[in-house]
Amino acid sequence: MAREYEINQLAKEESWRMFRIMGELVEGFDELSDIDPAVSIYGSARAHPGDRLYTQTEEIARRLGELGYSIITGGGPGIMEAANKGALEAGVTSVGLNIQLPEEQLCNAYTTKSITFDHFFVRKIMLVKYASAFIIMPGGLGTLDELTEVLTLIQTRKIKPFPVVLFDSEYWKGFLDWLHKPVAEVGFISPEDFNLLVVHDDPAKVAQTVQDWYSKQEVTGPKALAR
Repeated sequence: MAREYEINQLAKEESWRMFRIMGELVEGFDELSDIDPAVSIYGSARAHPGDRLYTQTEEIARRLGELGYSIITGGGPGIMEAANKGALEAGVTSVGLNIQLPEEQLCNAYTTKSITFDHFFVRKIMLVKYASAFIIMPGGLGTLDELTEVLTLIQTRKIKPFPVVLFDSEYWKGFLDWLHKPVAEVGFISPEDFNLLVVHDDPAKVAQTVQDWYSKQEVTGPKALAR
């Protein structure tokens, strides 16, 4: 009887979890449905104000904002804070999609629109669905997760291609070397897969890459891209 009771309780908890997930999805769609074309920026939460990468991220976001792009981040500190700060300086919508964690729970002070999620995958949906480009700054496991996931989505044609920019060639050199060998050498990825991303060290070139991409497209923005 005790075992049967535990199973029933678990089933009830999982049913309610489904409703909580649905609630997060609805909230995200409602809050972001009218956002302008946006760029998602990723990177370490451990960067500090005044650091080179923090300053460069702020500049990238500001330049993109001046081109008319809203900025979306994970809402936390470090690189995310810098990107939201740059968006605020440019006067565009500065979105922070926060996640409930034992640490980094509070959204940074530079967002004009913030949503807090409990489930990582729901937040990931929003970061991809409403993005017209990904800018990947140096970061840790979470950053690598977002990078490889979006490359997989584009490679498998689950979403339409858009610019994916790695910033800081020295930082990403080891990762790219590993992709070239052994991964590509044994045929686990194709040579054309390397065309899915570009690498830059200049904030101005990052913004120009995004602008150049969409100047060649017939339509722009997350709604037109029909994710």
